[in-house]
Amino acid sequence: MRQAQTLNEAQLRRVLHYCRSRRHPTRDQTIIMVSFYAGLRAKEIAALTVGDVFEDEGTVREQFILQAAQSKGGKTRTVYLNQRLRRSLSEYGDTIRLNDPARPLFESQKGGHFSANTMCQLFLDIYKACGFKDASSHSGRRTYITRLANKGVGVRLLAELAGHSHISTTQRYIDVNAEQLAGAVELL
Repeated sequence: MRQAQTLNEAQLRRVLHYCRSRRHPTRDQTIIMVSFYAGLRAKEIAALTVGDVFEDEGTVREQFILQAAQSKGGKTRTVYLNQRLRRSLSEYGDTIRLNDPARPLFESQKGGHFSANTMCQLFLDIYKACGFKDASSHSGRRTYITRLANKGVGVRLLAELAGHSHISTTQRYIDVNAEQLAGAVELL
């Protein structure tokens, strides 16, 4: 099976810029940011609630627990949010009601949670409109893992962040390109 395309910073900017033209610009931009900066799967993004990400007083958490029912592997894991993602979530929080912690973080057009399939379709629609034929709902997750690996984060730590039980699974996510190979030999 072909792996999802990883995106560079310019391509990510293009995706975020395109989201601004959509019917739900802030929601869609924030969904993309969660994919790229928290490495969550589409199913996990679809299952998020307001209470997962926001404190009772409306501030964005620095980390939260993804419950077993929300994750692919049926295991809980801690999701850490960097400053850029927290800023994005805070701006998104200004556009939604935060008074019900059980409320879906990202509401579908019909109201309520996205299904995993509908969330995957949202990603595909956005990437197709941006001209990325090999990108999918997993592109943000692969990019997240690849970027961290390129910055020297060890595979054991990456596996923990990704919620993988085996580092061999995580290793398959790491994209390698000619630029990285050329840079690696320069380390000698």
